[in-house]
Amino acid sequence: MHKTCKVAVKVKNLEMMAQGVIKSAMADGLITFLWVFCASTLGVLTSIITSTLGMVDGVSRLLITTTLVFIFLFIFGFVGEALGGASFNPSATAALYAVGIGSDTDFLFSAALRFPAQAIGAVGGALAILQCMPTKYKHMLGGPSLKVDIHTGAIAECVLTFTLMFLVLFMVLRGPRSALLRNLLLSISTVSLVVFGSKYTGPSMNPANAFGWAYVRNRHGTFEQFYVYWISPFVGAILAAWSFLVFFPPPGKQIKAKEASSRLTN
Repeated sequence: MHKTCKVAVKVKNLEMMAQGVIKSAMADGLITFLWVFCASTLGVLTSIITSTLGMVDGVSRLLITTTLVFIFLFIFGFVGEALGGASFNPSATAALYAVGIGSDTDFLFSAALRFPAQAIGAVGGALAILQCMPTKYKHMLGGPSLKVDIHTGAIAECVLTFTLMFLVLFMVLRGPRSALLRNLLLSISTVSLVVFGSKYTGPSMNPANAFGWAYVRNRHGTFEQFYVYWISPFVGAILAAWSFLVFFPPPGKQIKAKEASSRLTN
């Protein structure tokens, strides 16, 4: 009888865990759809704003882009929190687990549902923005593309993702409490890395976003896509998490997974 109760409890716990992961996957798919749809307009919005204001120099364009990224990150921070800690970046999801925010026992199960959901959401976002964007601006849409040899691209994507994820972990877990200041610093970091990596891989630093646009170009099944835009970012994200733990060992008081997860969505 006692063993029967134990089995029943385990089954109930598994059911609850499965329901939680499914909800997380659905939330991830939704927020990834929204992120890819909105983030894809950054170039177009920057061009329209700079042209309207007569700001043609590169510094002005970077300032406008950084401001837009800051606004998007701030909004999506609330959206992610409202969706229970949803994330639109598989690299960020992996980094969270690598620093111990999440259950090690259900990571593979969670990843098996959340990563595909994020990829599907990205495909939906890319297809949707292509349909909604006016024809004269469609040439400004598109995801990351490899501009160097495949191995150099893989190293670049790994290093860029490592840098971004380390900065994100630091800002979220050790950085300023002010959401405005935190998002401002993350925006500056993100735009700086995108500019630096533009001559290598685009860059992406987000496997789901890269997959969405690769699907549109019918290149989602290539070795390049898998090697440069999936394996490399994951390696970079996990190395960043491990490095973070070396420099900043976890405090005695555990961080609430839901709260930290809701913040780590860029």
